[in-house]
Parts: sequence; C-alpha cells; structure tokens
Amino acid sequence: MSITLEEEIFGLAVNPFTKSPEMVRRYTLKNSKGMTVSVIQLGAIIQSVCLPDAYKKVDDVCLGFDDIASYLANKGAYIGGTLGRVANRVANGEYTFNDTKVSVTKNIQDKFQLHGGFIGFDSVIWEVVQKSAEGVIFRHVSPHGHEGYPGKLTCLITYQLDNENRLWVRYEATTDRSTMVNLSSHAYFNLAGHGSGAKGLSEHTVEIASDQIVDTDELQIPTGKLVDVNDTVFDLRLPVLMRDRLMQFENRQIKGYDNCFVVNGGRVQKSVAKVAKIVHPPSCRVLEVWTDQPGMQFYTANNLTSIVGKNCTKYEKHGSFCVETEKFPDAMNHPEFPSISLEPNEKYRHDVLYWFKVEESWKCCCNNDP
Repeated sequence: MSITLEEEIFGLAVNPFTKSPEMVRRYTLKNSKGMTVSVIQLGAIIQSVCLPDAYKKVDDVCLGFDDIASYLANKGAYIGGTLGRVANRVANGEYTFNDTKVSVTKNIQDKFQLHGGFIGFDSVIWEVVQKSAEGVIFRHVSPHGHEGYPGKLTCLITYQLDNENRLWVRYEATTDRSTMVNLSSHAYFNLAGHGSGAKGLSEHTVEIASDQIVDTDELQIPTGKLVDVNDTVFDLRLPVLMRDRLMQFENRQIKGYDNCFVVNGGRVQKSVAKVAKIVHPPSCRVLEVWTDQPGMQFYTANNLTSIVGKNCTKYEKHGSFCVETEKFPDAMNHPEFPSISLEPNEKYRHDVLYWFKVEESWKCCCNNDP
C-alpha cells in the first residue's frame, strides 16, 4: 500500500500581511504502517504525528492544538511552528554585513530577536504548491524589509512520509539580495503520547552525538565560544534517562535543556547523518534525528506552563522535547560560526529526517526459549 493524502479545512485565520481572513487547510499523510502526519498552512505547522507502539496502541506523539484560536493564543510557545527567517536569537536585534549595519526587530523584552521577530514564519499562512502522496510543499514569500531583514526571500518546505515511518522535511530558500537565513522547526514531541506530561518525558532516554555545546550568557545569547560537554549534564553521547538528568538542573538558572548542541562536527554536511536518538522504553517507540545541519537545539519545554492542547490535554513543563536542527544561534554576529548569509546566486537548503521506529528490545529476552 502506498502513501495516501487527505485534505480538510482546519479553520479560519487572519493573514498578518493582508489583514483579511483566509481558510487554513490541514493535510494528512498516511503510510502502510498506520503512521499519519498532519501539517497545516498556518506556520507550516506539524500539527500531529500518530503511530503505533510495540503493543499496536496508536498515540499522537506531537504536541499541538485542535483549532486556530489555540495556536494564536499560545503563539509564544511556537508549538509545532516553522522558525524563520532566522531561528533562535539575534543579539541586540542587529548585525553588520559588508560594513552595513542591519537592524531587525526585537520581540523579546526589546533586547533581542527570537525566532524571526513579531511575525515569524510560524505566524504566516503558507501557500500550498504541491499536495500529493509524494508529499506536501508549502511556499512563502517574505517581503524585503520584513522584521528588518533585507531581500525578498522565497521559501519552500517539503513534507514527505514514507513506509519506513520516516518524515522527511526539506527547507529551501532564495533571495534577491544579501540576507540571513536559518530555518528550523519547533515541533514538540513526547514518544509516550503528546499528553503524557512530565512523567512520560522522564521515562525517555536521550542520546545526542555531540562533543560541544554553544556557550551562552544569562539571556541565552552565544558568547562565541564552544564548550566541551565532558563531565557535564550536557554529555549525552551515551543514552541517559531524562528523569535523572532533569533533576540535575534544579540549582541552575535555566531549569532544563535549552542548548544548541554542535553536531556533524559543526559543519554543514552533503547528506543527512544521525545526530540524535530518543527512546521511550515502555512503549518501545524511538525517534532518530538525521540532518545535514551543524547544530541542534535540544529543549525540554522548560517554559511551558499548563497550556491546554489537543483533546483538552494539559501540556506542562518538562512534558515534551524539541529537536531543532539549525545553524548556531546569532551566527551573523559570530564570523567563526557556520555562516547563515545567503546571496542572490545561492540556494539555502536544510534537510532533516525524523525517523520513528519501534524497537522491541524486550522481545530479545522473551524469545530465548530452548
């Protein structure tokens, strides 16, 4: 059986550019293994990811909302949203390029920009340029000067699902003048089920193939240094249990993970490589993250406080995780970081693959009958 696509109306949203209401559609891809992925035009958001566990129980493992109003009301949590033009932080909302100072909007405490500004890519209604079993392709043209960024930026996001339970996401962008681009996804996952909360997350093990993290100050702005993870809570090179690790943050200013891990040797790769593996042993569900990017922001929902999500479920602090593949935060202000500049003759491309698996380790012990 091949992949199928279903299209339905999700709701009405006001287009932030035209100020007029527009219909927002939801597209659901389904494979032969009973996995479905739903994406919506608002923010090109991943709204749902459902898949069976080892016991054939189907759960939605991606946090989200059932209606547009909830996405708008909880915009500050970026649940499921596309991050752009520049994911993560821009120090002082400014950068210098070719001896010219560029000022972008400062949407956080008037101190810095986060995730593209006041109207980031999570808040715009994306046009659909392809919808088929081959995948859904969203397009957005960000006008010159939007949130302070130069250049008309044309972006494409492709979502594809295959029968191996792999969700492929490709970001592409072109510009008509020199600008900065660093796109990512703020999907929140919990492999025990989107509503299983802090108990569910505490049962996960996390492994990230990273020797260093991007060092940051108290506002989480990069200092420019990369710090070794040896002998710290950030050493996730072998699987660690989240319950144990999150307890070690109790005396820290930031209560949990919210760090850009240096992956792939800190360089953009020619093809995707595995950078993280998250396992929920009770359900045997696994998520592997494969990307060509040099960084991955690992976030344990430290700032979520009782948001009401799908099916009237409460989403809480430390009840989910994000694995945001990207180039490093504030890279435009750190020439030593991989560059996020884009020229008119270039194409930005970023591939990430979320590979969902069921690894039935318990069966190894049970099937050894003589």
